[in-house]
Amino acid sequence: MTPFLPSLPTRIRVVGDVHGDANAFRFAAATDRFVIQLGDLVDNGPDSSGALRIMFELIDQRRGLFILGNHDFKLARAIAGQVSHPGPALSETLRQLDDTLRQRVALEAARAPVWLRLGAALFVHGGFHPAMLEQPSEPQGLERPHGPVSRALYGEPTGRIQPDGYPERSIAWVEKIPGPVTVYCGHDRRGTDGRPYRRRGRAGGEAVFLDTGAGKGGHLSWIDLDIPIGG
Repeated sequence: MTPFLPSLPTRIRVVGDVHGDANAFRFAAATDRFVIQLGDLVDNGPDSSGALRIMFELIDQRRGLFILGNHDFKLARAIAGQVSHPGPALSETLRQLDDTLRQRVALEAARAPVWLRLGAALFVHGGFHPAMLEQPSEPQGLERPHGPVSRALYGEPTGRIQPDGYPERSIAWVEKIPGPVTVYCGHDRRGTDGRPYRRRGRAGGEAVFLDTGAGKGGHLSWIDLDIPIGG
């Protein structure tokens, strides 16, 4: 059993990228299900500090956890003085945090799982790597990510830049997900109809993209799952 869970939850609410939309996250967190948030709690939206406080309350009550996202990772590095040019979104997040919240961010980001598997469900922020099915996630700390950890945080960059200025990312990794595994991820806003985007790969597995633009002009999405005991 993963050390990040107080016990094996069977009734789960999977919540996509929050990006500072604390009001929506508060609504999503009002459940008796165990909350697994897929990372990127902060930046862009109006209340990153509020989103963090909701997540930390869930952790303290043993009702939830978050998967480390690239924005959470960068925030922890910025708090540690390792980011020289934070940019406007991260700078605003840093402005909202008092010393106590900064210390808590550093603690939780250092021990957050980078991916988590429960039965046939795999939870990760950015993208899938086959090694995630073979080994449990270790806390990332502030080390430079590589291999499966880099895929988990950043997905699969193509090396090209999109017209909106963000890196273009491939989802070719979906083809490598074996059946009956379903990967629940965020990071990229893939849906065109405001709903989570589902894509099945050639190996029989499926990816569900839950980023629907919270904090960035869209809204927050979540999915309720029932995990079979021992599944």
